[in-house]
Amino acid sequence: GLGFNIVGGTDQQYISNDSSIYVSRIKKDGAAYLDGRLQEGDKILAINDKDLKDLRHKDAVELFRNAGSYVCLKIQRRLQPQNGPMDHRGDGDSGGLPLAAILVPGLALAVTAVWILLRYRQQL
Repeated sequence: GLGFNIVGGTDQQYISNDSSIYVSRIKKDGAAYLDGRLQEGDKILAINDKDLKDLRHKDAVELFRNAGSYVCLKIQRRLQPQNGPMDHRGDGDSGGLPLAAILVPGLALAVTAVWILLRYRQQL
């Protein structure tokens, strides 16, 4: 298989008033996991140029099963929550600069400045 599960469809809406198809789970060591581009929560708009709009869940599943060896997905990335990433690998890397990376050099610079001031205060 392709290595992921889907939810949604006109008969099984995953989000209220939205019959789109979404990635619900990436299977570890499956094709999608190894490729690394697809993420849980992504909306799948099309598979191999076939629009997934207004399909029943079972019809969407059938399209994925019959997709063949080479699959092209058109997706819409789900926005990341403010409290961290939604990465299926769980590495916890938010892609931002950690607070310590800013505070530690700043504190070191301040301590050095105070030390220089105290050490050479008498010479000034």
